[in-house]
Amino acid sequence: MANTFSQIYIQIIHSTKARQPLIIPEFKEELFKYITGIIKNRKQKLISINGTSNHIHYLVGLKPDIAISDLVRDVKHFSTDFVNEKKFIRYKFAWQVGFGAFSYSHSQLDKVIKYIQNQEEHHRKITFQEEYLKFLDSFGIKYDLKYVFD
Repeated sequence: MANTFSQIYIQIIHSTKARQPLIIPEFKEELFKYITGIIKNRKQKLISINGTSNHIHYLVGLKPDIAISDLVRDVKHFSTDFVNEKKFIRYKFAWQVGFGAFSYSHSQLDKVIKYIQNQEEHHRKITFQEEYLKFLDSFGIKYDLKYVFD
């Protein structure tokens, strides 16, 4: 086969350090645009991004030439520097150490995009911690609760 063809869709979720409400409305859109640029610079396709004051979700069309952990590392590193250099908040901004990455088929994309875009509404009913554990459970991921949140 002469070329590589793939269709890999990953929803990535991570929170601010200790789930502190550090993503304030005044800079949320600018932060998401910056993260979009990071993902595009890594030659990946951002499909959807949104979040609340303490975490974000982004859906990426991933090419097979990059590790998910490398992409997330870059998103966290460069967006942290961006927020801190811009002094969007009085405190030092940081992301949690880990992340969740969940794969989807093409037929599921509309549902995932809608879910990501409705984060504020969704989190009126459920906390980030509850949501994250539901993801782990629904994807059949085994975990020890003492290691899930920092």
